[in-house]
Amino acid sequence: MATETVHPPTGRASVFRRVGDWAYRCRWTALVLWVVVLVGASVAAQAVGDDYRNDFSLPGTESQRALDTLRQRAPVSSGETIQIVLRDQDGLGDGVTRSRVESMLAQVGRLPHVVAVQGPYGGSGVSADGTVGYATVTLDGASADVPADDVRAVMAAATGAAGDGLRVEVGGAPVRAVQEGGGGAAEGTGLLAALVIMVLLFGSLVAASLPVVIAVFAVGTALGLIALASHLATIADFTAPLMMLVGLGVGIDYALLIFSRYRSELVRGVPRRQAAGIAQETAGRTVLFAGCTVIVALLGLVVLGLGSLRGVAVAVALTVLVTMLASLTLLPALLSLTGRRIERSVRARQARGGRPEGTWWRRWAAWVQRRPWPNAVVPVVALLALSAPALEMNLGFADAGNDPAATPSRRAYDLLAEGFGPGFNGPLVVVVEGPAAGAAAARDAIAATAGVAEAAAPSTVGPDVSTIVVLPESKPQDEATMDLVHRLRDDVLPPLARDTGARFLLGGGTAATVDFAGAVAARMPLFVLVVVGLSALLLMVVFRSLLIPLKAALLNLLSVAVALGVTTLVFQRGALGVQPGPVEAYVPVMVFAIAFGLSMDYEVFLLARMREVWRADGDASVAVREGIATTGRVVTAAGAVMVVVFAAFMLSPTRMLQQFGLGLAVAIVVDALVIRCLILPAVMQLLGRRAWWLPRLLDRFLPAGAPEHRPARPAG
Repeated sequence: MATETVHPPTGRASVFRRVGDWAYRCRWTALVLWVVVLVGASVAAQAVGDDYRNDFSLPGTESQRALDTLRQRAPVSSGETIQIVLRDQDGLGDGVTRSRVESMLAQVGRLPHVVAVQGPYGGSGVSADGTVGYATVTLDGASADVPADDVRAVMAAATGAAGDGLRVEVGGAPVRAVQEGGGGAAEGTGLLAALVIMVLLFGSLVAASLPVVIAVFAVGTALGLIALASHLATIADFTAPLMMLVGLGVGIDYALLIFSRYRSELVRGVPRRQAAGIAQETAGRTVLFAGCTVIVALLGLVVLGLGSLRGVAVAVALTVLVTMLASLTLLPALLSLTGRRIERSVRARQARGGRPEGTWWRRWAAWVQRRPWPNAVVPVVALLALSAPALEMNLGFADAGNDPAATPSRRAYDLLAEGFGPGFNGPLVVVVEGPAAGAAAARDAIAATAGVAEAAAPSTVGPDVSTIVVLPESKPQDEATMDLVHRLRDDVLPPLARDTGARFLLGGGTAATVDFAGAVAARMPLFVLVVVGLSALLLMVVFRSLLIPLKAALLNLLSVAVALGVTTLVFQRGALGVQPGPVEAYVPVMVFAIAFGLSMDYEVFLLARMREVWRADGDASVAVREGIATTGRVVTAAGAVMVVVFAAFMLSPTRMLQQFGLGLAVAIVVDALVIRCLILPAVMQLLGRRAWWLPRLLDRFLPAGAPEHRPARPAG
């Protein structure tokens, strides 16, 4: 096919070209402005620090009502706790050992933020064989409210008593919080791998470094802004690494799409400034639409009504917004500064000869078009099979039993399970408001319930308020424990409330996990409907088509389903040697929001090129073939970059980030390689001209899409 004839733009330039042209002409001004923003946000964040804190409240759920009752009626009992676990093969009742333990507990009781210490002696704190015991240290607030140094002081005081046959381990949520690390080498590894891929793609270190620079500017600015915002709103403590995960991938991806179009125009002999303008008007428009789609998907998390996710969603959406702005304003300035060197590199590669760019991809597209049915059906069936494990996904939160075997929390967890049974690490707490007789009757009924290993005697914690600690027979994450929660709530406690007049609320960490998973599952369909509906509407406005948005929504949902299926297979079923456990309750909704939005990047980039050819040539088959030929290389490279950035986060010591990294990496692999390079061209070939059809009545009601760069009709 003959190359298209490029004409200078006529009439009023689009806002994309005007903004890009300003940044290209005033390159130093644009660069200095971005440096000022980055440095200002970073310095301000360093000066005031951050105030990240988690909000796991679930208003309206029974576990939240139980916690609120304790906070109002017995505030001391609502604080976070640390378990000091003791083991001595000769028995903990020995006089010398007991003296050392009691001396250590007295020291712990004098430490800051410690309001109570319940020792192992005189109660049920020692195992039946007398070798394992535990003490409970109650703090004056949640984990996020107690400084990490004060938690470490408790740990140091406790473990200082170890020796001479006495083993001391420390566990609990505060301990897990201080022992968790950040992203480790994940960010650096991802950036380095991305840089290598782009050097191989463009053959120039200068060209390859531009997308990385954009990503660093965008992520650095967003991190500073969110650190400042954490003083004004509740933002979870895992937000910053998640912002880096998304920001690095999206930043490189968006800049790569624009730069690739700029480079392809240089290959065709277009002058540098005009090439930058065309890139802004075409790929820049794609980046704006794709970025808006990601932002819409993230803000759709507000529909879930989960306070713990709202701050995360807004923070990550801000990261995408800053990344998008950097790609549209900072990148043209950098192209102006480095354009001459990039052009020399392009000309040098052309001088070395070889096949024209896109030759291999054009042949690939032609092969797919000759066999559209098998190339559409076979991969869809395979992807559905990979998605199947997601149907059995068990949502929850990893506990100390999922921590590495060498961590203090895991060692304490294992000792408690050994001495007191597997259910000890996930106790249920029944809050009783009413007379003591009602609490006693409840204790007897609960103890007789199937699945209960032990129900402790009621403990009075406030006026007419008592608690009953229930130990299940199964581990906290077992399905049997979840069934026990429902059995107590539905079958055991309601009749007791009617008979005794007392109010019973079942709470505790395990019950809260059940409530959270139920809330996510109940609200997920509405969330998916909102995100998919708005994205499809945006696609319909831009491409003036009825079938393309429908196809895009289904294929993007398929890539997300595969990501969740593989995540379930690896982390829940323990494939690849991973410690089995639940899929973190946050992961499915966040992976859906991010992956669905990112899938639109390649969808819009590819369809925009197809539409350019379709509008110029009018041949649907040619549009599919040339769209793949001109975008296949960059889509594959952009996908590879995002995969290595996301997959690098599997190096993180945090299980949640590992799941995010794997889920997003799998979604991008499926989307960039299988869907965009195989299923999409096959489906577009089957649809033919119908792909670009829109009913006239609907066309009149839809708002007009933004004007776009329209190439001249190919000659010959």
